[in-house]
Amino acid sequence: MEARLAQVRQRVAQACAAAGRAAGDVQVLPVSKTFPAQAVREAAALGIRRFGESRTQEIRQKAGELADLQPEWVLIGHLQTNKAKDAARLVAEVQSLDRWPLAEALDARLQREGRAMDVLVQVKTSPEPSKFGLEPEALPAFLKQLDGLDTLRVRGLMTLAVNSPDAEAVRACFRALRQWRDRLRDEGRPQLQRLSMGMSGDFELAIAEGATEVRIGSAIFGQRDYGD
Repeated sequence: MEARLAQVRQRVAQACAAAGRAAGDVQVLPVSKTFPAQAVREAAALGIRRFGESRTQEIRQKAGELADLQPEWVLIGHLQTNKAKDAARLVAEVQSLDRWPLAEALDARLQREGRAMDVLVQVKTSPEPSKFGLEPEALPAFLKQLDGLDTLRVRGLMTLAVNSPDAEAVRACFRALRQWRDRLRDEGRPQLQRLSMGMSGDFELAIAEGATEVRIGSAIFGQRDYGD
């Protein structure tokens, strides 16, 4: 794993250089979903503290096994409203906030926990029906709604690009997210600093379009086994 992590960091640095950006402009979020707790432990020994996961059930299981490490869990998968309680209790950050009922449920649970959390709004930039996310045109109104929830600190936007061999189609998804972020900042939302976009197969394209964080799983942890 150490060699794979070093290779990912080198590729990130090279992509930043090609885009005229500093390597420190882009953070790597290792995505540990489907990998065992032992893999997280090995990554933690390399200095990693934040880990991306898709399901609260998996976070709960790993958190129990890794209680001595107390890693920061970042939820990047679609969050069902009825799982808001688990997210408020277990998760440091949610990157997949995409609808008002979920925001209300998270706010209520966070108030009970007496805490707040950073969130990113997931935006649908791909035409694929399997992809979740808020429609881009709904962003301004949604962000205005979120202004009333003190427990949710909106720090930026997240997206999943289209699954396509066409690099320009993939880049168009990332470019659209950056353009929306820039537009919203120009309209008075300077706190929208972050762009979480790009995964193991396309993160160089995301960096070229302005990503501030890339979500990397298999390139760090190895090939996933999704079972049956």
